[in-house]
Amino acid sequence: MDWKSEVLVNGQLVGEHRGGYDPFTYDITPYLKKSGKQTLTVKVFDATDNSMQPRGKQCIVNTAIWYTPVSGIWQTVWMEPVAKTYIADYYPVSDLQKKEITVDVKTVGAQEGDMVKVQLLEGAVGYNTENPSQTVLAEAFASDGKAVLPVEEVKTWSPDEPFLYGMRISILRKGKVIDSVEGYTAMRSIEAKQDSSPNKYKRMALNGECLFQYGPLDQGWWPDGLYTAPTDEALKFDIVKTKEMGYNMIRKHIKVEPARWYYWCDVLGIMVWQDMPCIGDYAGRQLKSRDANVQKAVKNKWSKDSIFGGTECDIPQEWKDNFYNEWKNIMTAFRGFQCIVSWVPFNEAWGQFDTPEVVKFTKEFDPTRLVNEASGGNFHFVGDVIDVHHYPTPAMNVFESKFINVLGEYGGIGYPVIGHTWEIDRKWGYGKNKQSSEEVMKQYEEYAQMLKTFVQTGCAAAVYTQTTDVEGEVNGLMTYDRAVIKVDIPKLAEINRSVIESMSK
Repeated sequence: MDWKSEVLVNGQLVGEHRGGYDPFTYDITPYLKKSGKQTLTVKVFDATDNSMQPRGKQCIVNTAIWYTPVSGIWQTVWMEPVAKTYIADYYPVSDLQKKEITVDVKTVGAQEGDMVKVQLLEGAVGYNTENPSQTVLAEAFASDGKAVLPVEEVKTWSPDEPFLYGMRISILRKGKVIDSVEGYTAMRSIEAKQDSSPNKYKRMALNGECLFQYGPLDQGWWPDGLYTAPTDEALKFDIVKTKEMGYNMIRKHIKVEPARWYYWCDVLGIMVWQDMPCIGDYAGRQLKSRDANVQKAVKNKWSKDSIFGGTECDIPQEWKDNFYNEWKNIMTAFRGFQCIVSWVPFNEAWGQFDTPEVVKFTKEFDPTRLVNEASGGNFHFVGDVIDVHHYPTPAMNVFESKFINVLGEYGGIGYPVIGHTWEIDRKWGYGKNKQSSEEVMKQYEEYAQMLKTFVQTGCAAAVYTQTTDVEGEVNGLMTYDRAVIKVDIPKLAEINRSVIESMSK
């Protein structure tokens, strides 16, 4: 829910939650009547950009690259009965060197003597729980909540071969299964690694192999639901088209999606850079609609295209505490999805504060992934990645050889398709808008050729803006309603694959 909520059952407060991007759960058993009508009340408060909350691109005064605010329930809600002892969560971490998967299992209501058994199954997609004959590759009992599963013949996950293992987790009491869940995981590693060139550039290595990561900026907005996609098929559609276009990565831009979106990335095979939604915007713009204390807190200086001159935001401690809490909850909720290979705490200095401390917090909480300290923001040379932005042409104006250097945003070629724009007057793109798909493709290919030069001189990844048009922005590869694909998909895929492969050459 976005942003603060109170849930009451039969007039009694069950709990309060703050955070627009992390899921939450309540046990409502103690608040239910034994029979008769039950009353569920949900209260929501949302100040959007006039408060301390992470809110991404939502802005009360929506213009240019700032969009219509979202409030209230925007993801799936459900109620289910569970046993008094049940499995609440699991978190798998694979180790390719040791050939094993460690699974951290969280249970509720376990009794002394209960045992947790974890089984690794051959293949996850299409598993039928009515067919228990699926091959069990390994099994182990948890000790202190963790089970270690040996994997003799490792099958890794990658965009080319997104192999998934099935998982079955059970609680046993005196030999009897009292709760069981089906799940899945994958074996993959992500790390910084020097390439074999004379300059020993640092690259992103998937499963030990240097791989150029290339994908679109994906903001996940919809004309009929804003933050909420109309269907599960729609969530899947964007990812399928991204794969067809030859990309191997998506940067999920200052928004967090429902779990189903990351599931489809796991299944279809696409890497994800996951942003933390921002609590400010660059140089304190859009300030006139905000209270004075909010204006002061989010106003800072962005050192665009330079390592000098940038300043942090003067964020009150309450804001910081709220940021850390929601960021931790987001990482907790989605770290089990192996498609996520990088966490991105800040973007373009929007609400950026205490960067070294935030990166340290992120790294310590999840040491299994890369951390991109500030995509296009003020650099403190911490974490794993230095990420520059440059529009519309690709350019690498900041470079530090001790880090992975990436181009976190470029492009944004505008092309308004008549009959498929959000507004009549607002048609935002970088540079002069194009008039046809052919013009878009010509410009895109020119940028790709430039990008290949940067790949040869140390650029390890690139993000093209963007997957779809969003409200007044017309620089998407697809229109906002997804009705028109503006590019030649086979030709684009050929170009994109040539960029990805250029690193190995």
